[in-house]
Amino acid sequence: MRISLKNLEFYGFHGLYEAENKMGNSFKVDVIIDFKPTVEVVDQLDQTIDYVQVFNRVKTIMAIPTPLLETLVCKIADQVLADHSIAEKVQVTITKQKLPIANFEGDTSVSIEKIR
Repeated sequence: MRISLKNLEFYGFHGLYEAENKMGNSFKVDVIIDFKPTVEVVDQLDQTIDYVQVFNRVKTIMAIPTPLLETLVCKIADQVLADHSIAEKVQVTITKQKLPIANFEGDTSVSIEKIR
């Protein structure tokens, strides 16, 4: 089974450059969790992964200024696996939407996949 949280939007102060730390930036986060339910038919919240809890965990991590997106994706993935024993694999992608680089058009992303 898979739960996906996609295009979660956060504003944060992540980055190595002074402008990023002062002005902040918009970030999008995707979290995909593959898991094996403990029952054949899931009909109770405690038999699955609560995506509200996952969202709140991501929100907490994204609120802490961090120089590297690589650090953030690792923290989120590790925390999802720690919080949910039925999680078998987690993929996290963070996209920084506006880079403080002259003439740079587009965005940049960092992703990780961790398997229990």
